[in-house]
Amino acid sequence: MQPDVVRQVKNNPKYQELISKRSAFGWTLAVIMLVIYYGFVLIIAYDPALLAIKTSDGAVMSIGMPIGVAVIISAFALTGIYVARANTEFDRLTNEIVESVK
Repeated sequence: MQPDVVRQVKNNPKYQELISKRSAFGWTLAVIMLVIYYGFVLIIAYDPALLAIKTSDGAVMSIGMPIGVAVIISAFALTGIYVARANTEFDRLTNEIVESVK
């Protein structure tokens, strides 16, 4: 990329908006995932009996299994949320930046 084009992009207010929004959103989702994951790990470490509670009388499965699956599904869900926003708002801002530089 030519230095002049790079300077135009970096000076564009929409570029600054894109960087700040994308960064804040990414960090928010990362913190949410870390709270979910480490919360689950802390429950395993400090109160494993809580996750050993059976789902019903005579059941083979404890509540730890569905909660563990929910932790994994939450990672996919948060990724989907990021991709959805990236494909709409972030791509729109990127296209506006590209058009302003042309």
